[in-house]
Amino acid sequence: MGLLRAVVLGLVQGITEFLPISSTAHLRIAPELFGWQDPGAAFDAIIQLGTVAAVLVFFRRDIVQMFRAWVDGLQRRDPLGTTESRLAWFVLVGTLPVVVLGFVFKHAIETSLRSLYVVASSMIVLALLLAAAERTARHSRRLDDMNWTDAWVIGVWQALALIPGSSRSGTTLTGGLWRGLRREDAARYSFLLSIPATTAAGLFELRHLRHASTPFTGVELVVAAVVAFGSGMLAIGGLLRYLRTRTTLVFVVYRLALGGLLLALLHAGRLRPDAGLDEGGPRSAVPGAAAAERARP
Repeated sequence: MGLLRAVVLGLVQGITEFLPISSTAHLRIAPELFGWQDPGAAFDAIIQLGTVAAVLVFFRRDIVQMFRAWVDGLQRRDPLGTTESRLAWFVLVGTLPVVVLGFVFKHAIETSLRSLYVVASSMIVLALLLAAAERTARHSRRLDDMNWTDAWVIGVWQALALIPGSSRSGTTLTGGLWRGLRREDAARYSFLLSIPATTAAGLFELRHLRHASTPFTGVELVVAAVVAFGSGMLAIGGLLRYLRTRTTLVFVVYRLALGGLLLALLHAGRLRPDAGLDEGGPRSAVPGAAAAERARP
C-alpha cells in the first residue's frame, strides 16, 4: 500500500469513525478518488482497532467506573443499582443486535453492500433520518434516565450501520435522539457502545489478512492504526464539544451533498459501483464484475 496511503486511510478512519458521516463510506470512496485499490473490509475493520483504542483512552475513567460498578452490582445482587452499572448492562445488551445481524448478513456486508450505489443511498437516507430526529427529539434526557428499551432500540439502530454508508456513530446518535437523549449524552453513549462491536469486528477480520489481495505490510497497518488513534482522539473531543451547543445540521447537509454527488458521478459513468474492489475474490460488489475486468483489453 505504501506509508502515504496508510497515513491517509488512517486519518480518514480516525476522523470519520466518530463523526456521523460514515467511516466505511469514506474508506470506500478515498481509494477511488486517489486511484488506489480498495484495501478491503478486513483492512477497514482492523484499523478500527486504532479508533477503539482512542475510545478506551478517552473514556478510560468512565469505563473503569462502569466495570467496577458492574462487578460490584453482581456481588451485591443488585446489578442495576447505580447509573454506571446500568450503563454497563445497556452496552452489553445494545451490542447483541449488531453481533447477530453481522453474522447473519456477513457475506452481503463484505460483497454486494459495498457497492457505491448502496453507500450513496445510505448516506442520503441516514441524513434524512438524522434531520427528522433533530426536528422531533426532546433533547432533554440524560444517561441517568436511560432504560432497557433505550438500550435495545439504540442497539438496533447500531445494527443498521452494517450497511456501508450508514455510519455507526450516525445511526446510534440518531437512535439516541429519537429516544429523547441530549445530543452530547447520545454521542457519549454511542462511543461507549462502539467498543465491543468494533473490537470484535477488528479481531474477527484478522483471519482475512493472509488472503488479502492488496499487499500491505505490518508496518503500514500499524501506521494506519496509530494515525487513526490520534485523529480519533481529536474527533471524539471535538464532536462532544460541538454537540454541547450546536445541532447536527452540518452533518446532515454534508451527507446529503456527498451522497448526491456520488449518485451523480455514478449516473454519469465517472465512477463504477464496484470500482476498486478485489477482482475475483469474495468481496466483488457486483456479480460478473471480475469477469468483465478480465475481459478488458
